[in-house]
Amino acid sequence: MKKNDVILQTVTKIVFFIILTFGVELFLSGHSNPGGGFIGGLVLSSAFVLLYLVYDIETVHRGTPFDFKRVAALGVLLAVGTGLLSFIFKVPFLTQATWIVDLPVFGETELGTMTIFEAGVALTVLGVVVTIILGISEDVE
Repeated sequence: MKKNDVILQTVTKIVFFIILTFGVELFLSGHSNPGGGFIGGLVLSSAFVLLYLVYDIETVHRGTPFDFKRVAALGVLLAVGTGLLSFIFKVPFLTQATWIVDLPVFGETELGTMTIFEAGVALTVLGVVVTIILGISEDVE
């Protein structure tokens, strides 16, 4: 940025982690409450878009050691992989198996193959949205 927005940058550092936590909560509660992989991925991507708005692209790229195109590809691989697992175990397509797990911050949570599928959707949405925003920003400059 051309201006020295110390207050905006300081608040963004705090709000970034709040948005990430909310996105994970939406993701984890998605199969039994409103939420899930799609909305969780949108909220997670909004945290990164906020970073790109407050800081310049080079600064954020130095702080994030991953390529968002690869994040989207990993998400598609997870989502498709859960469907392919059903063929390996000779059960109907996208059959779900679940387990109850006690997570430290989120408490007792139901996890299973549907959660892996939703994680794939979340990563795909995160990767695609941030890639689109970065593509638009390259066209504007």
